[in-house]
Amino acid sequence: MLLELPRRTEIFGSVKIHEMQRVLKIDSGGFTNPRAKDIPFDVIKDVLKRFAIIVPVKDEKIHLLDGVLRAIPFDCTVIVVSNSKREAHDWYKLERNLVKNLHELAQQELIIVHQKDPDLGFALYEAGYDSLLDENSVVRDGKAEGMIIGMLLAKALGKEYIGFADADNYVPGSVREYVIDYAAGFCMAESPYSMVRLHWRYKPKVVADKLYFKKWGRVSETTNKYLNLLMSLHTGFETRILITGNAGEHALTTKLADVLSYSTGYSIEPYHFICLFDNFGPGVTEFVDLDAATAGIEIFQIETLNPHIHEEKGEIHIRNMLLDSLQTIYHSRLCTEYVRDKILEELGDMLEWEEPRQNRIMPSFAGVDALQFEEQLATTAESYARFQRGALEGEEASSSLSTSFEKESTRTI
Repeated sequence: MLLELPRRTEIFGSVKIHEMQRVLKIDSGGFTNPRAKDIPFDVIKDVLKRFAIIVPVKDEKIHLLDGVLRAIPFDCTVIVVSNSKREAHDWYKLERNLVKNLHELAQQELIIVHQKDPDLGFALYEAGYDSLLDENSVVRDGKAEGMIIGMLLAKALGKEYIGFADADNYVPGSVREYVIDYAAGFCMAESPYSMVRLHWRYKPKVVADKLYFKKWGRVSETTNKYLNLLMSLHTGFETRILITGNAGEHALTTKLADVLSYSTGYSIEPYHFICLFDNFGPGVTEFVDLDAATAGIEIFQIETLNPHIHEEKGEIHIRNMLLDSLQTIYHSRLCTEYVRDKILEELGDMLEWEEPRQNRIMPSFAGVDALQFEEQLATTAESYARFQRGALEGEEASSSLSTSFEKESTRTI
């Protein structure tokens, strides 16, 4: 892969944010170029073998999920965390059958679990991480909760890199590119605490019966503006370097995943920056992780070659995303009164309270025994299935991590 080299890097405490890099060629020829980084595919492939890709899904069209799963490179382990309906028409059963059939065809390692499985809640409780549970000891609704479940499973499998792919992508080929972009970013990283965030080259929409290739989304523009303003006021120099505040397509090293805390709802992606700024930014003297502060935290921002075409969720979805994102910035420890006043002006009539509410923050899972968590799931959770590479139907999985290829259960699926 040939990637444009970042011309500038912003240093914010222990956090290094690299300027956007364009994908110049997905498959490159290994030539020396002073303006670009050429990464051989065998190097990328080696990273993919240590990768888990998490696909959170909730009642998406089964054909979309099918395309996304088929596009993820074979060397990656795929973890599907579903919060789809199970009553009446059992959407989760369709998803599980899809995963099983794909494994039988391709022999790729795939895992699937349902977010509302009571035994999943019990396994989290037993592992000492009850931050995802409601008053009934069941995992709360929410994409962020599903993402954390996936990260814990990736950690249990010993994966070094964790990435995310949305289940509503209409262009499977773009998903494959996203994963390769992640791997290329990690090939450039100097720190074991690093993150790759993707900026879609275009986000097409239908306008006046024509396809219009829109460059920026409304929420992304606004979130980026206030994250950059927060940084600018602390350094004294204006910056616009940050362009991936709401990047749903992102990946991070497992070491960095252990360091972060997480926010619920649509705020999980912008909260990555706030968490890093508050804990590793300028003026911080007591670090949540001294090793990470010493090594430095690198953030790569890569502009994809493929556009991103996904389901339109409507105005309410846009409103909630904007509200959650700006609430996150508003409650940052580094946020000044000036930035808060600007956020209140931005929200205007959208705000139903005197000031933005504090989003629920879930702590780091660094101390969680992920191996125990996975073993508990494999033993008790009816919705959990791990389809291992090379396993044949009816065989017991050889790894102590795994359950059998297809668990039998008296419960209704």
